[in-house]
Amino acid sequence: MVVPLEMVAQVETRSTPVPDGLDGVRVDAGLARLFGFSRTQAAEIAEAGGVEQNGVALGKSDKLRAEAFLTVSWEEKRGPEIVPMMVPNFGIVYDDDDFVVVDKPVGVAAHPAASWDGPTVLGALAASGFTIATSGAAERAGIVHRLDVGTSGLMVVAKSEKAYSALKQAFHDREVNKIYHAVVQGHPDPLAGTIDAPIGRHPRSDWKFAVTNDGKHAVTHYTTLEAFPFASLLEIKLETGRTHQIRVHMAAQRHPCVGDSLYGADPSLSGRLGLSRQWLHAHKLGFTHPATGEYVEFTSAYPADLQHALDVLAAG
Repeated sequence: MVVPLEMVAQVETRSTPVPDGLDGVRVDAGLARLFGFSRTQAAEIAEAGGVEQNGVALGKSDKLRAEAFLTVSWEEKRGPEIVPMMVPNFGIVYDDDDFVVVDKPVGVAAHPAASWDGPTVLGALAASGFTIATSGAAERAGIVHRLDVGTSGLMVVAKSEKAYSALKQAFHDREVNKIYHAVVQGHPDPLAGTIDAPIGRHPRSDWKFAVTNDGKHAVTHYTTLEAFPFASLLEIKLETGRTHQIRVHMAAQRHPCVGDSLYGADPSLSGRLGLSRQWLHAHKLGFTHPATGEYVEFTSAYPADLQHALDVLAAG
């Protein structure tokens, strides 16, 4: 049987001696550093039998050895695509020729990714007929910042190329006013303060982040708005924008966001409040309009599940 060329998988193979600096490093971590894979992708390649060291197949947790000869083979994956999809409770807060501000519901990712096949902000916008800027990777067109899947609230998406460049720069230069509200376990001491602690990948988990000595600079400012018997409502301003920053910083202070099981929240409290995700909401977003030069600011009300949890806490 002759297989048409378009059906043949494109297999990439690379070979290299293992550098001294990777001696004793796990295969998945070493491949990520050598070839730029994500840890998840590196683990998948190893589990599929695509990693050999001196001719011996390795698993994802096996160790690399300095000066051994490493051969890695993998199939090139087609990049994720934007799939138009109507999303319940997806709100349009503001829209003009340059950008659209959306109120993202929980359970929606910012953009498509290999590890996510659920609804996305870009898919919801496409289903509603929006045309988004083409700058950046195709599956992240117009995306200038992100919210976690489990976090609700405000996101701005660029529609014009000018807006994409200007907003990207504004986020990079920390000129965007990002205000979150969070309900955390216990009562922070002091009631208002600043957490300045670097954040990096968790040393023992692919999906988590942590305060680490070699992490990226991260600064979080918080103020207690209201105290309840077992929790506190905080207003949080981000000076930087690291992945999971609020969740990691609050957990490091032993005050994880209520409902945040990934970072150690008490499941009994989450259950009592009827929460199936972290109580964290992107409440306010302000920035300089890329076309007019005027400051614009937007606010999002709490969604029903977060408001219900607050009502239960307030009732004691």
